[in-house]
Amino acid sequence: MSDRLSGDGGGRTWATIAALLQTAKMNNVDPLAWLANGWPSSEIDALMPWNYAA
Repeated sequence: MSDRLSGDGGGRTWATIAALLQTAKMNNVDPLAWLANGWPSSEIDALMPWNYAA
């Protein structure tokens, strides 16, 4: 398992993922459809749920 997904770092990683998924839901965005887009990390702002056009 990656160091990012184990120990204290893993908890922070999963908390971040959970927060992003919850934010998507709160903005009436289907998290699975949103994540399926496969955006590059250089365009992370476009991944924010409030910028996603369903």
